[in-house]
Amino acid sequence: MEREQLRKLRQKMKEAGISVYVVPSSDCHESEYVCAHYQAREYITGFTGSAGTAVITLADAGLWTDGRYFIQAERQLAGSGIRLFRMGEPGVPELDAWVESQLNEGGCLGFDGRTMGAAGAMRLAKAAARKGAGLITDRDLAGEIWEDRPGIPPVRVWVLDECWSGESMESKLSRIREKMRQMGADAHVLADLCDIAWILNLRGEDIPCVPVIMSFLCVTQDDCVWYVRPEIISGEVDRYLSSCKVRRKDYEEIYTDLAALKKTDSAPGQSTEALTVLLDKRAVNYQLLSAIPDGVCILDAPNPSENMKAVKNSTELRNLEEAHRKESIAFTRFMRWVKTHVGKEEITELSAAEYLDDRRKEQEHYLGQSFDPICAYGANAAMMHYSATEEQYDVLCPEGLLLVDAGGHYLEGTTDTTRTFALGPLSVEQKHMFTAVCRGCLNLADAEFLYGCTGYSLDILCREPLWKLGMDYRCGTGHGVGYLLNVHEGPNAFRWKMRPGEPPAVLEPGMVTTDEPGVYVEGQYGIRTENELVCVERKQNEYGRFLGFEPLTFVPIDLDAILPEEMSPRERELLNIYHRRVYERLSPYLDEEEQEWLRIYTREI
Repeated sequence: MEREQLRKLRQKMKEAGISVYVVPSSDCHESEYVCAHYQAREYITGFTGSAGTAVITLADAGLWTDGRYFIQAERQLAGSGIRLFRMGEPGVPELDAWVESQLNEGGCLGFDGRTMGAAGAMRLAKAAARKGAGLITDRDLAGEIWEDRPGIPPVRVWVLDECWSGESMESKLSRIREKMRQMGADAHVLADLCDIAWILNLRGEDIPCVPVIMSFLCVTQDDCVWYVRPEIISGEVDRYLSSCKVRRKDYEEIYTDLAALKKTDSAPGQSTEALTVLLDKRAVNYQLLSAIPDGVCILDAPNPSENMKAVKNSTELRNLEEAHRKESIAFTRFMRWVKTHVGKEEITELSAAEYLDDRRKEQEHYLGQSFDPICAYGANAAMMHYSATEEQYDVLCPEGLLLVDAGGHYLEGTTDTTRTFALGPLSVEQKHMFTAVCRGCLNLADAEFLYGCTGYSLDILCREPLWKLGMDYRCGTGHGVGYLLNVHEGPNAFRWKMRPGEPPAVLEPGMVTTDEPGVYVEGQYGIRTENELVCVERKQNEYGRFLGFEPLTFVPIDLDAILPEEMSPRERELLNIYHRRVYERLSPYLDEEEQEWLRIYTREI
C-alpha cells in the first residue's frame, strides 16, 4: 500500500508541474545528522537511517542508500511503494542516471535548493538540461504537506575555552586568512557547521548528538561575519564575538549578502578584477551557490579548516587521552556487568544502552552521547546501524553475541567505541569470524608507514584476514573523529574503494581515525571491534618519515570469543600487549572486584 505521504507529495508535484522530485537527507549545511525539522526524507519514506536520498515520480519511487543500511532499509520500506536501490551494487543505477531516465522532454525536475548540496544539485541540473526538462528549486514540497513538522527550538550556545580547544579563534582565523592569501581568495564562505564551530570555538545544541549551531560564516582579510539566529545568542557569547572582532547577522541574510557581491574596485586606470570567493561545493547548498552573481569567480576547494581541525593540537590530544580513559572505564564496567548479569535478570537492548550511559554520567565533564547508541543482540547486529526502540527491542539471553557501538562527548573530546561480547556459548563459526575481525583490527593498529600514505594505502591490513575467508563489510574501515564535534569527520579515513570527488587525504600526525572491521551475516549475527587511533611520528631515516598509530581506546576485547590458535604469534603478542596496557590504564580507577575481573579478561593468551 502506498504511503499517505507519497500520495500527498504527488498531488503537490502535479500542482507545481513537477514530474520528478528529489528529497535528500540533509539540512541547509550538508550535515550528516540533522535535527527533527529537517528529517523530510524520513517523513516521506519511513526509512530512519542517516544516509539516503529519495526520488519520487508520479508513478514510481526509489530510495538510494549505502551498504550500512541495506537490511534496515529493506525492512522499513516493505509495503511503502518505494523501491530500494542498493548503492554500489552491480546493476544498480546511479541516482543521477535514474533521475535522467525518468525525465521527458517538457518534464520538470524539482528539489529544495536549500537542503540539496550544490555538487549533487549541479549534476541533477545537467541531467535535466540534457533531457530538455525544466528545473524548480525553490519549493519544499515535503514541508508543504508536513502538517506537524517540528520547529527548530532555541538552544544553548557556549564558548569552548582555550584550555579545551588549545587554540584561540584569532589564531585559527589568522591561519585561514593566510591560506586564503596563498589561494588568491578575497572571501571565504562556509556552511559546514563543524568547521564553523571549530573556527569560532563555539558549541551548541542544534543537532542531537552533534554540538553545533545552525549558521553560516564569511571570512575576508579584514572582516568575519557569523550568520546565526539572534534569539539563541547570549550576552556572554556576544561579548566574546565582539572581543574577537566577529560581526553577527541574522541567519537568512547570508543569501542577500552573497547576492550583493560585486567585482572588486581597482586602482584608477586599471581594469576591474573579479572578486574570488573560496567555498567547498561539497559543503554548501545549491541556493547559497546560486545566490552568488555570475561576475564573481568561485574557487571550489576544501575548506582550509577541514584539514586544520582534523590534525589535533597537543592540548586536544592530551584532553582526548583523558576523555578515552573515562570512556574506557565506563565501557569496561558495562562489559563486566552485562557478562555477569545476563540470564540472571532481564536485560534488554534498551536497558543495556541506558546502563552504559549511566556509567558515563559518573565521569566528570560528560556532556552527552556522541551518537545514538547501537546495542544490537543476535541477528539485529547484522544491521550495521540498528537502533532499538520502545516499540521494538530484544531481550538478551545467556548465549550468542551482543554488539555495542556507542560514544560520548566530554569537554576533553569525543569518543567512539565498539565491542562485541560473548553472552554465552558461541558457534565455531562465530568465534572464527570474531578472531578474524580482531586480527584485522590489531594489524592495522600495528602499521608503520612512510609519510604520504593515505587510508587507501593501509585498508588492506585490516581486511586481509576477512578477504582470505571470502568475507567483507560494506563500509569503510574507519573515519576521522571530531573534537567535541561530529563523531564522523573528514578528510582522513580508512577505506579501499575510491569515492568520486573525494581526493585521498594524507595521514598526518595528530589525526584521529577509527579502526573498525566487522562481519555482518544477515539473519544471524554481527561482529565489530572498534578502537580510535591517533597518528604519531615513529622514526626518520634516509627513506623519509615513518609514521604509526597509538590507540586511544582501552577496553578489553572479549577473550571468550577468541580462537588463539588462529592467530599468528605476532597477532597474539599484539593482543597481549594491548590488554596489558588496558589493565595498566584502568585498574587504578577500579575497585578490587573490578580489578580481579579485568585481570582475567586481559590475561595473556
